[in-house]
Amino acid sequence: MWRFLRGISLTWWIVISMVVGVTLGYLDNAVWTETNLAVWLSPLSTIFLRMIKSIVVPLIFGSLVVGVAGHGDDMKRVGRLALKSLIYFEIVTTIALAVGLLAVNLVKPGVGVVLTGSTDAAAQLAVNKPTLASVLEHTVPQSFFEAASKNEVLQVVFFSILFAVALSKVKGKNKETMLGFCEALTEIMFRFTNIVMKFAPIGIGAAIAVSIGASGLGLLRNLATLVLTLYGALVVFILAALVPVTIIARVPVRKFWHYVREPWLIAFSTASSEAALPLAMENMEKMGVPKRIIAFVIPTGYSFNLDGSTLYLAVASVFVAQAAGVNMTLGEQILMMLTLMLTSKGVAAVPRASLVILAATLSSFNLPLEGVTVIFAVDALMDMARTSVNLLGNCLASVVMARWEGDAALIDSPTEVAVVR
Repeated sequence: MWRFLRGISLTWWIVISMVVGVTLGYLDNAVWTETNLAVWLSPLSTIFLRMIKSIVVPLIFGSLVVGVAGHGDDMKRVGRLALKSLIYFEIVTTIALAVGLLAVNLVKPGVGVVLTGSTDAAAQLAVNKPTLASVLEHTVPQSFFEAASKNEVLQVVFFSILFAVALSKVKGKNKETMLGFCEALTEIMFRFTNIVMKFAPIGIGAAIAVSIGASGLGLLRNLATLVLTLYGALVVFILAALVPVTIIARVPVRKFWHYVREPWLIAFSTASSEAALPLAMENMEKMGVPKRIIAFVIPTGYSFNLDGSTLYLAVASVFVAQAAGVNMTLGEQILMMLTLMLTSKGVAAVPRASLVILAATLSSFNLPLEGVTVIFAVDALMDMARTSVNLLGNCLASVVMARWEGDAALIDSPTEVAVVR
């Protein structure tokens, strides 16, 4: 029996834990009404997420420094990769906005919805209204240690790139020592990830049980049309954008999915990009994507290539307009989408970042903030979907950039290392 249990892959353990979590959550909500499992299970999910978050900053710092400074004085190569990545990010996120806009106008999930409830929570989010200036200021850390302690990914990326560029100008033993330190740090954090992932099924199952226990299975039915619209639009986006990209870039789909499925499951079940980041970077390297590309593209994509979140914002903002009975013209909707494209950059580390952006956008276009209050009920379900698509899009971006940079042979190499089990 013990040998059989050890033979079950991490992917299946996560699936099993999700089923157990849903069952326990339902029993806690509908049967064991005198018992509050959340009190006992919530710490388990919190512990898992905290362990994962402790990996993110040292992993990004170490891998980015090695990826950039490891080129020596070839900063043109780094700049070329940055330009190509940003062009790709903007094209794909624009497609995501278009798909979301088309879906919400065809299905009209907001028609017939009554906006009720307190607007206190929504108004609190709207206070944090982002602007282009605030996003630019937020990009630059006033202290690396402050940014690291708050897991401000974009600020850590900014500091790491500048640090790496400065290191590339250093000659001799000092440079070799620092590069050696960062290479060792990156390798150690990957091993750290392997240890933490052993706890993943417990943390994920506990998180799902707590959510279902608090809201019941009604959480899976409330505002079903909105949720199904988002999920359907995300499927269309994958078929209309990501699949053609894999064909054009000649990405080996089966091999890609083999390496991305476990981080994708983690992102979906935890609704946390940070939880899936370390394993995603490690598995893309095992697939054959060069470290220098992974180190730059995936962390940067977490701020600039949020395909799922961008599509969600398009659907949610027009949903609120429909629920409020506001008939927005196509021009007004496009203007709102352009606003979302600008204000959604660089806020991935903000708690409930998509809701912050949504509240700010509604306020800017004089739409009722009650809409955010309504969406709160099913935001957890939608967060799972958009976060998993964010992860999928960023992993694919790293493979596409490897192709674009002429490193395709590495990806096509017949030598494969088994995915971490």
